[in-house]
Amino acid sequence: MSDKMRKLPIGIQDFESIINGDFIYVDKTRYIYNLVHMGKPYFLSRPRRFGKSLFLSTLRAYWEGKKELFKGLDIEELEKDNSDAWQEYPVFYFDFNKKDFQRESALEEVLNAHLVDWEKQYNLTSQDLPIEERFQNLIKTAYEKTGKRVVILVDEYDKPLLEVITDNELEEHNKSVFKGFFSTLKSFDRYIEFEFLTGVTKFSKVSIFSDLNHLRDISISEEYADICGITEAELKNVFMPEVEAMAVSQDISIDECFTILKKTYDGYHFNKNSEGVYNPFSLINALQAKEFDSFWFSTGTPTFLINKLNTIKFDAKKFTDGNLYADSYALFDYRADNPDPIPLFYQTGYLTIKGYDKKFDSYQLGYPNDEVKYSFIKSLAPSYLHSEDEEPLDIRNFGRDIESANLEGIKDRFTELFARLPYGNDEKYIERDFQNVVYITFMLLGQFVHTEMHTAKGRADCIVEADEYIYIFEFKRDADADTALEQIEEKGYAKAYAADSRKIIKVGVNFDTESRSISDWKVVE
Repeated sequence: MSDKMRKLPIGIQDFESIINGDFIYVDKTRYIYNLVHMGKPYFLSRPRRFGKSLFLSTLRAYWEGKKELFKGLDIEELEKDNSDAWQEYPVFYFDFNKKDFQRESALEEVLNAHLVDWEKQYNLTSQDLPIEERFQNLIKTAYEKTGKRVVILVDEYDKPLLEVITDNELEEHNKSVFKGFFSTLKSFDRYIEFEFLTGVTKFSKVSIFSDLNHLRDISISEEYADICGITEAELKNVFMPEVEAMAVSQDISIDECFTILKKTYDGYHFNKNSEGVYNPFSLINALQAKEFDSFWFSTGTPTFLINKLNTIKFDAKKFTDGNLYADSYALFDYRADNPDPIPLFYQTGYLTIKGYDKKFDSYQLGYPNDEVKYSFIKSLAPSYLHSEDEEPLDIRNFGRDIESANLEGIKDRFTELFARLPYGNDEKYIERDFQNVVYITFMLLGQFVHTEMHTAKGRADCIVEADEYIYIFEFKRDADADTALEQIEEKGYAKAYAADSRKIIKVGVNFDTESRSISDWKVVE
């Protein structure tokens, strides 16, 4: 096949379809070899659209003995001397991806549909029994009729829980269903050859995990850190023709194209020692479209995440101030009543491992890349800026004002933004809301101009670097602009730019709590 005809597997999560359809496939089969020869009960957590379903589909093809699909892949060579390889096993594959679970009976309907298909296959008529007993009968019957122990694969087990996360009654109902159904796996271990479960989150108080305490969680294992996702080496070895075509389309060099791809879609770390991996959904879509757009985030608004932040009055600045830490247990301690949203945000892919503090055994967390950072902040803006029924924040024209030193325009935009703040008497939330306006605005501006929140001495509220200007902003509440400007001088915020040829503009701003507006604005050029 010529390079011009290379087919990217956009939206295809079935291994057999990819191979038979002659689509590009990034070979992850060495991990399958390791998994099937090292044990059998596994759990893997990865964000949505990260390749879990494709990996599970590949496992299915392996256990169904479809050797012809693996021609030329790593596992073909690894299994060449294994006489027991490529045997066909009975496979029970549960897929929770495609159903809407907002109704009480939805989970049972999905389980029943799977069971009905398998019962026809094994000539069973036990539909009057509870679903957990029907599953037990299937496992034993499959073992007796084939002489092979069964393989159980579960894709996105937690979708029936995440979709009803704000409905406590329905969430508890679905947990109870899971408890009865999947408790079979541990008690029927002698009939089971291999188990692999995937999900976005690991609900720490879901009985599927308390009952299945024999599952090996490989989610943050160094050995399996890039089991899903695309590494830098895989990008260069597999997708070079697509990168070259994208560079031509964007009128940039190949090196520049790699740099932008990395900044936009790379950066997911699933172990403290692992290299970053690219989001496969976003990367492949970007290469197909030859555009650096937000693809992963556009596939679904994280409404339940935003609602979670609003419920607990979370300070949005914590996501990027460099001081967000969690220990390994906390990263997977997700439960609906947990006031800490960090485990959920890490497991869903909005935060990732950025560093490790060995002394305190804690992980530093942050946004993985620009796609996630800017898309997520955009989704935060309507809630934190209280602009659901107002004109959206015009960040591009804000950036143009910055580039052209239109200081009156900048002032007017901040006046408008502060006017959106809600009225209330709680000093803690007034301060938080005021700071969030500043934070979200400047973070969004970072798409077009460089913004910095830290300095060598102290902490400037914001430094913005445009092509011809450097702005140093200091915001005060219920004080005055002179106090803000004095702090800029006392802390020496401008000294780092003394040799810079760009013009330095210092802006002191005071926000008045009572009027919810800018009461003092002074500029020193």
